[in-house]
Amino acid sequence: MSLPIEPVLPELQAALSDRNSAVLQAPPGAGKTTRVPLVLLHEPWLVPRKIVMLEPRRLAARAAAHRMSAVLGESVGATVGYRIRRETRVGPRTRIEVVTEGVLTRMINSDPALEEYGLVIFDEFHERNLVADLGLALALETQQVLRPDLRILIMSATLDGAAIARLLGDAPIVSSAGRSFPVETFHRPISAEQRFETAVAGVVREAIEHDSGDLLVFLPGAAEIHRTMNQLGQVALGTGIDLVPLYGSLTGSAQDRALAASAAGHRKVVLATAIAETSLTIEGIGVVIDGGWSRVPRYSPASGMTRLVTVRVSRASADQRRGRAGRTGPGICYRLWSAADDTTLIPRATPEILESDLAPLVLDLAAAGIDNPTSLRWLDPPPAAAYSEARSLLGALGALDTAGRITAHGRRLSGLGIHPRLGHLMLRAAELGEGALGAGLIAVLEERDFLRGDRGSADPDIRLRVELVLATAESRSEMAHGQLIDRDLLRRVRQEARHRFSDLSLGPWPKGQASAESSGLLLSFAYPDRIGRRRAHQPGRFLLSGGQGASTTAPSLVLADWLVVADLDGDRRESRIWRAAPVSLADLERHHANAIIERDEIEWDPADGVIRAGRVRRLGEVILDDKALHQPDPARLVEVMLSAIRLEGIDRLPWDEAAVALRHRLAFLHRLDTAWPNLSDAVLLERLPEWLGPQLVGIRRREQWSRIDLSQALLGLLGWEQRAALEQLAPSHLLVPSGSRIALDYSDPAAPVLAVRLQEVFGLTQTPTVGAGRVQVVLHLLSPARRPVQVTRDLASFWRTTYLEVKKDLKGRYPRHYWPEDPLIAEPTRRLRPRSG
Repeated sequence: MSLPIEPVLPELQAALSDRNSAVLQAPPGAGKTTRVPLVLLHEPWLVPRKIVMLEPRRLAARAAAHRMSAVLGESVGATVGYRIRRETRVGPRTRIEVVTEGVLTRMINSDPALEEYGLVIFDEFHERNLVADLGLALALETQQVLRPDLRILIMSATLDGAAIARLLGDAPIVSSAGRSFPVETFHRPISAEQRFETAVAGVVREAIEHDSGDLLVFLPGAAEIHRTMNQLGQVALGTGIDLVPLYGSLTGSAQDRALAASAAGHRKVVLATAIAETSLTIEGIGVVIDGGWSRVPRYSPASGMTRLVTVRVSRASADQRRGRAGRTGPGICYRLWSAADDTTLIPRATPEILESDLAPLVLDLAAAGIDNPTSLRWLDPPPAAAYSEARSLLGALGALDTAGRITAHGRRLSGLGIHPRLGHLMLRAAELGEGALGAGLIAVLEERDFLRGDRGSADPDIRLRVELVLATAESRSEMAHGQLIDRDLLRRVRQEARHRFSDLSLGPWPKGQASAESSGLLLSFAYPDRIGRRRAHQPGRFLLSGGQGASTTAPSLVLADWLVVADLDGDRRESRIWRAAPVSLADLERHHANAIIERDEIEWDPADGVIRAGRVRRLGEVILDDKALHQPDPARLVEVMLSAIRLEGIDRLPWDEAAVALRHRLAFLHRLDTAWPNLSDAVLLERLPEWLGPQLVGIRRREQWSRIDLSQALLGLLGWEQRAALEQLAPSHLLVPSGSRIALDYSDPAAPVLAVRLQEVFGLTQTPTVGAGRVQVVLHLLSPARRPVQVTRDLASFWRTTYLEVKKDLKGRYPRHYWPEDPLIAEPTRRLRPRSG
């Protein structure tokens, strides 16, 4: 059968002959994975170098190598081979190596020039895996700095070709329309009352009955695959119907069974994760049933965790899935969502680099001698916050030094090919003679949980799981510690533990069963930010060293004084613990001595309004012990009290009438002349140490603030000349004709007020002034009852024009008081009448 990619191969060959980069856009099933590497293998610019082709998954890498070898009539490991984790099929004649992206990163780190290779192909790049983005960035760096002749080819079905072409230096884009058969699409939305797996099984039965060809069913993960298989196994599907799972952690033989053509007279129902969207050729598929969901990693810098979350598929993924039904003939696609929901799908999934834990990426960059990611070319650069978080973690693990350069320990971690947290755990476990336990822990942490509680939530004590993994004899029981066991998954975890153990060449697996009691200590190496201490008198509630709260109701953990959390729900303020193990304080002090900090801590306790001083030993945010500090540094006490006042606000200070009045007088003078200090709240807070600091010596409690003389504190902001001029320019009181000293009110700095009884200013002809005569005061002339009868800045005018009317009104109400005919010659008085009268 001719392959639809062949018409554009000459154009692609020409593009790569002229340029060092190109983009190939071709639909799924176009044969690019097989034909392109084989055709380019004999290009003059390549010989004698090799091709390395990256596939996003191990299953796809194996399948691609087998497919190309079959086309050549050879065995894998001859012209075409592959390198994936723990499996290499490469021989001396191999010229095409199919690898997963992490393998390419390690190849570049060991040989930055990629001297053996002339072409790097990134297949299915539209999936935008984190390691694919990293691999491309490193390959572009190699091409730019060391190997201008190195060719790079990006192959994709749905990628924005223009964006990637710009990243490659305006590389040519070669597009193949491809050939596909029509696929009829039906929507079968799941009702709110239906269980997901029940609805999927119902559509599978419908397709088996009404449609022809094998079925490919897309489900979020392995758990949904097995539940759906159980549903289908409970009903009669007819003879010759084979149910076949397909997901990444299956054995190679089980994956091959899913990819192979059905036996004569049989129909195959392949229940797969998103692994079957692209790259793989599954023979005989005529019907696709799309559950509409996918499981993807999501990282939260706030919690420092990556969790697999189930999300709606994107438009690109949905179209890729549907296209699997139209590769060899007309097909059928059932979508388990409504036509209305179909219009709301996002165009494409968010690239992993924007939402993933970046610790592996940062470590790989450091191994390549790159400490600044902005020096590389990225389609989407790594987010700064997540990058910084990752660097901090790697520093805590001892993988990076303080300058961000990789350490010898970091290089060992980089070579393990697992997350740096788990690599650190494994290396420390080996040092302590706990290699089997470390391998068991890593295997448990990397895989989904094989224990299930009777209500769906298993006991979070990770020791229960490790004991089963390390058991010398496999039990046939379906239960352990009151939990249901997924025995198939447990077998895979056991196998993975032994692989991890052998990775470090620690010798044969121990004959006797290793103890799980040191699980908490080993977990603390991987998760130094999740070491938890139980809150006082609160069973099951813990404060973690990273500052987060966590809780559990598990009987084996609620009374633990210390534990280490490997997995928790990071969505709440106090997260629920999913997997953890207890640890002793003695072990923490012995093995984390470098992380334990002892220092004098002087802090404000806002609840009790007091400064607390102690000599504290901390592990992150967790206090190991706290002893009272009897002679704290006086200067530090003042600093803390100043911080407390900033926190609570200067309005909480004891502002008595004298201090308030002084502040108003100074505000009046600042308005006249900016050489006088500005006493706004903002400025007072800014200059707090200058004016208030001296008043705080010896003060440690909020209730002692009443001792502070704020008037004296404010005067500290004045020079000696200003202090001398203060009373002249802004007197606190004015002497009026009656002999009284009346306080001035400067609360409005534009209009100081003198409130005085009318009888006390008889004989005063001019309005008093302040500010060296520049500002007339506002006179509030008061009645005998001290109520304003006139507000004026022109006293002379008042006597001439208004006094007689005021006199007439007030004399009737206050007949006993003194109301002379001529106020300018009358005797002023503080009494009812002058003594002479």
